[in-house]
Amino acid sequence: MDNMLQKIKETASFLLSKGFVAPETGVVLGTGLGAFVQHMNIECSIPYHEIPHFPIATVEFHKGQLLFGDVNGVKVVAMQGRFHYYEGYSMQQITFPIRVMKELGIKFLLLSNAAGGMNAFYKKGDMVLIDDHINMLPENPLRGLNDPAFGNRFVDMCRPYDEEMGHILVKAAHTVQKELLHGVYVSVQGPNLETRAEYRYLRASGADMVGMSTVPEVIVANHIGLRCAAVSVITDECDPDNLLPVNISEIIEVAGRADEGLSTIFATSIKMMKS
Repeated sequence: MDNMLQKIKETASFLLSKGFVAPETGVVLGTGLGAFVQHMNIECSIPYHEIPHFPIATVEFHKGQLLFGDVNGVKVVAMQGRFHYYEGYSMQQITFPIRVMKELGIKFLLLSNAAGGMNAFYKKGDMVLIDDHINMLPENPLRGLNDPAFGNRFVDMCRPYDEEMGHILVKAAHTVQKELLHGVYVSVQGPNLETRAEYRYLRASGADMVGMSTVPEVIVANHIGLRCAAVSVITDECDPDNLLPVNISEIIEVAGRADEGLSTIFATSIKMMKS
């Protein structure tokens, strides 16, 4: 595990040498969500494959590059594309960039994702602030990290999403005439989508929406004392009694339509957050 600490420091050192100096906020852009970069005065952009120890994004609609720049006067580092367990990576690889961003100095982490809406009140294109989650992934990013240098081994998760950041996101949404709903996100392994019975099961478990990401990053953020908040874009309505085959291109299109609104909310929130 000393090896991972070494890799974190080496990667952060490389990025510092490229100009990634003193970012305050980190952003993870999910499937089909890329308009945020239009709010950035980008000072540096590096493809993941050029960054030491970084995994490489294999999902075709994830750009796969790390950006650094200014958003409303705040220094921001943004992941344009994330990593997923279904791609074959370990949980520690998936969450490695979060640890690196923390090493660079970020104090806030904003995450986004595309999710299937199981709550009957959700419609395609709705944006939902995640106020809790259920982890149904088969692995945990903290497994084996026994060294106190990584943080407390038994991480408290009673409030994994920062409430103050959540309030700021809701306020920012109102300032741009958008609405943020609230809900519980469940993360599953994927990459296949769910059966009708699985949607009923997940909904009965207390989840409002389902996806294949975000939870590992949030667990690690809590592990390393990093305040975080996350928003899901509802890209399909998962009613098991009226379930139709999913069109992935349509999911990307729906995410794209919501992208501008969510990106504006994120950009507005970043200005309002104070460490």
